[in-house]
Amino acid sequence: MKIHWYPGHIAKAERALKEQLKRVDVVLEVRDARIPLATYHPQMPTWVGGKARVLVINRMDMITPQTRDAWETWFESQGETAYFTNAEHGQGVHDVSDAVQEAGVQLNKRRFDRGMLPRPVRAVVMGFPNVGKSALINRLLGRRVVDSARRAGVTKSLRWIRISDEIELLDAPGVIPTRINNQENAIKLAICEDIGEAAYDNQVVASAMVDLLLALEAADERFISVSGFKSRYKLDLGSGNGEDYLHEVAKDRYKGDVERTARQMLNDFRTGVLGQLTLELPPAPSDS
Repeated sequence: MKIHWYPGHIAKAERALKEQLKRVDVVLEVRDARIPLATYHPQMPTWVGGKARVLVINRMDMITPQTRDAWETWFESQGETAYFTNAEHGQGVHDVSDAVQEAGVQLNKRRFDRGMLPRPVRAVVMGFPNVGKSALINRLLGRRVVDSARRAGVTKSLRWIRISDEIELLDAPGVIPTRINNQENAIKLAICEDIGEAAYDNQVVASAMVDLLLALEAADERFISVSGFKSRYKLDLGSGNGEDYLHEVAKDRYKGDVERTARQMLNDFRTGVLGQLTLELPPAPSDS
């Protein structure tokens, strides 16, 4: 299975976004805490250029505190400050707001030094679809002004929003590479629902999810436990593979309906029913 998803509204919005970026001072790059590397867009450095950048790792509630600490340490080793948030419930958002306002202070200091009047800082929220950009904007505003839902492709056009006298925010649709060459990353995006459902086969993705989690638990069980599968489906994962497990659960619980089982399993992961599970661990120092 080759996963490819690049809907027309994204291509159109990306062209408009490139025009608006000329007016932007700060880029808020939002990634998914379960897959912070797979939700890195390779064009981000080009888009950011010399602008200030605030790295937001959203959905921190979906991973364990130990995993979060490990990622925080890894980002620090890369010379980056990562702001972990749960935008849905507002955790960590105040620190993001402070970082944007600090960027505004620095901007207006430079303007003052050149004899220019101060103005509100212009920020844009960017990232893959369904990583929580709209929820973050609503939290920054303190009220619901943009649609937010747990699926890819809700925001389809660009919109400027005044947060305060100090900050103007550009809400942009999710951006995704024209082609995802790394299919392992594409699978992770599908598992986390960060690309549209039409792009993939639920049964293949659900099976791959089980295989990936088993491999991660075997690599370092400090961060991953698949015990949630047994408590949820009453079947031990054992030493089998994802496809076998999917069929076993289908036979035991859903009258052999494998497609229904795959959809349920993916939904259980996405809603946290299976526990706090990451699909990526920080690279070892030698891989950095």
